Amino acid sequence: MNELNKNSIPELLEQLNGLNTVQALQKLADLFPGRVTFSSSFSFEDQLVSHDILSNNIGISIFTLDTGRLFPETYSVWSRTNEKYNTHIIPYYPNTEDIQHFVKERGPNSFYESVENRKTCCHIRKVEPLSRALKGNAIWVTGLRAEHSTSRQELEMMEWDEVNQVIKFHPILHWTTEEVREYINKEGIPYNPLHDKGFLSIGCAPCTRAIRPGEDFRAGRWWWEDQTKKECGLHVTVVS
Repeated sequence: MNELNKNSIPELLEQLNGLNTVQALQKLADLFPGRVTFSSSFSFEDQLVSHDILSNNIGISIFTLDTGRLFPETYSVWSRTNEKYNTHIIPYYPNTEDIQHFVKERGPNSFYESVENRKTCCHIRKVEPLSRALKGNAIWVTGLRAEHSTSRQELEMMEWDEVNQVIKFHPILHWTTEEVREYINKEGIPYNPLHDKGFLSIGCAPCTRAIRPGEDFRAGRWWWEDQTKKECGLHVTVVS
């Protein structure tokens, strides 16, 4: 296949038509050897996809963005995942000079003070490292699901990421929360224990809280902000 762009998506979807998650991931790995990568935050969804990749020896690299502000439980499930699957998930870190300057000038918790500060923090700790992680890849596999937010219900299984010049593939986009939990339990997949304490969407520790009954899936992220759609900037195509 020639150099990928948004016009490549229909052909790719045709080749994946009728395949289950594992088969689709394997097909992409075969089509683009060494150029398919998966980003994991060690969430329920990401652990499921990692399991499918690692337990089937699919040639897809797995990376994570270590912001330096993650929960201890997140680091624990990272270690357990490495041990269970005898793997080494690749970490990407913020640029040292950028984060040092930001914290020096605005303070360690300045993200609480304004949306601008919070988005700058997210950009330094997540968005810029992501660009390095995706460089040279053709396909970016994610664990996004339509149930995560209203905006994500509009996602297609494949989409073009103009910023990073890759095709994003969401293999479990239409899985329900119940299906994800059942698969996790059935396969004995390590997961973040915070999920059992009301933390459905887990990011940096200072920016995440458990949600209350009836609240939106992502209500616990940047809960102090008065915004309808709250994203960190990684998935720019779902931001209005």
